[in-house]
This record gives sequence, C-alpha cells and structure tokens, in this order.
Amino acid sequence: MRGEIPVRDTLAGWGAWRLARHDFTPAPRMTLSRWRALSPAAKAAHDLARAAAHANLPLLGTPMSRAVDRLLSARIRQNAFKARPATRAGVMVSGGGYQGKTETVCEIAAAFEDSWRELHRTNPETVPGTRDVWAPVAYIQTPVTAKPKSTCKAILDFYGAPTNQRMDLPELVGQVTASLTDHGTKVLILDDITRLRMHRADDQDTLDLIRAFMSMHVTLVLVGVDIPGSGLLDEGRATARPSNERRRRTVNGWEPTQTERRFDLVELDRFRYDTPEQITAWTSHLAGVEEHLRLLKAPPGMLTSDTMPEYLYARTNGVVGLLERLIEDGCTEAITSGTECLTEPLLDSLPITLTPVAGRDAHAGEIPAVPSRPRQRRNGSFDDRGHTPATA
Repeated sequence: MRGEIPVRDTLAGWGAWRLARHDFTPAPRMTLSRWRALSPAAKAAHDLARAAAHANLPLLGTPMSRAVDRLLSARIRQNAFKARPATRAGVMVSGGGYQGKTETVCEIAAAFEDSWRELHRTNPETVPGTRDVWAPVAYIQTPVTAKPKSTCKAILDFYGAPTNQRMDLPELVGQVTASLTDHGTKVLILDDITRLRMHRADDQDTLDLIRAFMSMHVTLVLVGVDIPGSGLLDEGRATARPSNERRRRTVNGWEPTQTERRFDLVELDRFRYDTPEQITAWTSHLAGVEEHLRLLKAPPGMLTSDTMPEYLYARTNGVVGLLERLIEDGCTEAITSGTECLTEPLLDSLPITLTPVAGRDAHAGEIPAVPSRPRQRRNGSFDDRGHTPATA
C-alpha cells in the first residue's frame, strides 16, 4: 500500500483501504550468499524491503477467527437479502485487546462488500434522479465519551454528511437514517463499543439509540473488549452477572435483556496451551508466521521446534497482537545485529512495550497486560512468575 495510510472511519478511507488491503508485496526470498553478493546500496534497499515485510505481516486465520467468520459472514449475507421490514439480528464480537477483533471484522465486512458490488454493480437501492455514493459498509469508532448526539455525529462523519451544533437528537437520528438508506449501507460496524459505561445515564441512552439502528435494515456489528463483563448485555442493571455466564433462558429470575435477544455474541479468544489440540493450533499459527519472515539465516522450524512454541506462548499469553509485536521487534534486531535468526536469547533481550496508541482506550481494556519474561526451568519448560503456560 503506497502513500498515505487510509483511515477507515471515513467513506473515502474505508474504500481506499478495502481496495488496497491485499496489495502489499513482501520482499523476495534471498539466500545469504546472494545477499552478500549485492552492492552496499542494494543490500540496504533489500534490508528496508525486508523490514517492510516484517512490519506488514498478513492477517492469518486462526480457529477463533474462523468461528467469527462463519457466524458474521452468514448473518451479514442473510440480512442483506431480507426484504421484510423486520429488525435485523446483530452480532457482537468480543475479546481482549490486541487479539485482532477489528482486523478480523473489517476483513469479513470488506469481503462481503467485494461480493455485493460484484453481484449488483451499482447501488440497487439508488433513488432515481440521485447519485449518492454507494457505501455497503460503514465503519465507526465509538467516541471515547459516547453520548447519543456524538454517536450520531460519528456515523454522519463517516459519510461526510453536514451537521451543526443546533441540530437536536431527532434531527441527527433522521440524518443517520437517511445516510444509511441513501448510501445503500448493509453493514454498520461500531468498534470499541465497550467504551460505553453502563453506570452512566448518557451511555445507557446511547445503547438504546444503537438498538434503534437495527430497525434501519442494516446488520449492526458491535466490537469490544470483554462485552459480557462490560454490562452491555445487562443494560446497566445494578446486579451485573458474571461475564462467563451464558444466559438465554429464564433461570433464577434472570430474564434475557432486549440486547441479548437482538444480538449473537461470538468470542475472538486468545490461543490456549492446555490440550494437544490447542498446542497444535498454536504451533500451526507460528508456522504460518514463519512463512512470511525474511531472515537470511533462519533454519526450518525456527518458530516451531524445540521449546520455541512454549517460550513464545509464555511471552505473549497467546495474544496474536503481542506475538506480532515481539516477532517484528525480533526481526529488526536480528537484521541489525547480523544474527539473521530468531532465538530465545535474542527475543529475551527485547521487552514487549505497549506505549499509548492514539485511538486505544486503556480504561476500556483495549491495551492488554503484557506477561513478564519467563524463566526457564531445568526440565526445559518455562515459568512466568511461578506459573506454567498451561495455567495461564
């Protein structure tokens, strides 16, 4: 992807990202002997290209992301073809910070838009005599301090629709309805939804407004950190229930809320390391990552042999975003130092530091805790402050 990085929360930015999201071409593979034969300038250029490859590792499917894909893709397609004026069922995608929720959801939505545009060629809901820009998908980041008005304005900002301070809430809702309809929007993504705090009246009003969007013939997709534990499903009730409770029936007087009835909840969890199947899934993911690395002295099985899978799990707790950060920093150090290979001693010298990132709210759990560096036991397993990875 060349030039300015698209910002997905605008119509133009979303379109630019969607069209270019698979355009990046990584540096070609090169043997050490061939690299040594290059001129100094060519070596520097190839090293820069390798650094770009490591900074743009592709989004790899995981068992967890495939579960999200199955549910969300089916729900979007089913709702898109509904002709009845009924409320469309929505989807909530929950998980921890840096677990790839946003990228997974955006990729699924972009793939739907690709196929929807291929099917229809032009906006099937265009009003004769108008030329509204077609926007099958709208991606919105929930404002850090969300209120009904600010949420409406965030949606309207995506379309570039004009607003002013004097507009009251009914006018803003009317504008949102018109924008969704006129642009043929089928999917409305509200990211970072757990920025809503259900003990605040404004936030409860915002949730009521969001549910009202479901009657606008769009698939509403809410993405957030630990949605079950956030209070969203309890709609601000004073007695929140444990986040690991799955409530779909009346049990001990616990009635499903309207939010629970209208959304399917799917969890994009981190990798686990407790069973042979989970360990195999983690190791397979590491093998997929290794395929995209461009280190000159990397042996086969660099990330998957010996104790490396267990070590990487202990460093990252199975969180794909933390793994990506550690691998990227490790590759940079391997190229700079000339070791050209990822080893446990090299990675052990690198802390995983998550500095404040624009757009991420630490108070909403969007920045995860980073595991401390593990200590190796005599038997070859790793200990993280007295705990083995299997109990993490």
